[in-house]
Amino acid sequence: MSEQTLHHPANLGHHFDTLDQQHSANVLGMWVFLATEVLLFGGLFLAYFVYRTVYHDAFVEGSHHHNIVLGATNTAILIVSSLMMALAVRSAQTNNRRALVLFLALTMVFGLSFLGIKAVEYKEAFDTHQVPGALFQYEGERPELARQVEMFSLLYFAMTGTHAIHMLIGLSIVGFILYRSWRGKYNAAYYTPVELGGLYWHFIDIIWVFLFPLLYLYGRHVAVGG
Repeated sequence: MSEQTLHHPANLGHHFDTLDQQHSANVLGMWVFLATEVLLFGGLFLAYFVYRTVYHDAFVEGSHHHNIVLGATNTAILIVSSLMMALAVRSAQTNNRRALVLFLALTMVFGLSFLGIKAVEYKEAFDTHQVPGALFQYEGERPELARQVEMFSLLYFAMTGTHAIHMLIGLSIVGFILYRSWRGKYNAAYYTPVELGGLYWHFIDIIWVFLFPLLYLYGRHVAVGG
């Protein structure tokens, strides 16, 4: 057995020379992946802005149909969850396994809380017939806006639904990292998966920071038709 094999770190891939090289390559790969995710959400944002420009009054009215308190609460929850994830990464870098496990668990708690509140919002939308399709009903004062308000509802569910799917994926990733952290797989010398999971989680949170004002706050100070 060669000296190189004897000193080969357990977490180092055979096609890398050092852990630092492996870490840099993995981080670059994650950023490239996130760039493709930006393209995905970018298409949804582009559709939103086009239709919002064409159907301004309808989108103002549509935004009023969703619970701003629950939306704001979810925004605060995700901001705190990003803090927990950042602290988890820092705990891994400083070799603090107990704190790493704690902050990862808290990240999951906040993520699950977000999805729970989102489920309540979706139920409210079903109860008030704001779901696009056969169940949709328009009860506003301008019947001519009915189809356009339904378009807002369609984009609302497409954008928040896509975000929720990414949140579920993020929770699965964090849960896997939590399990391996509990087993002591990460330390100051090797914490790349924790950092990559953190990047993905922060991306999910940033997307929501854009979704909240677009879907909940747009035109709140403007009277429809004004």
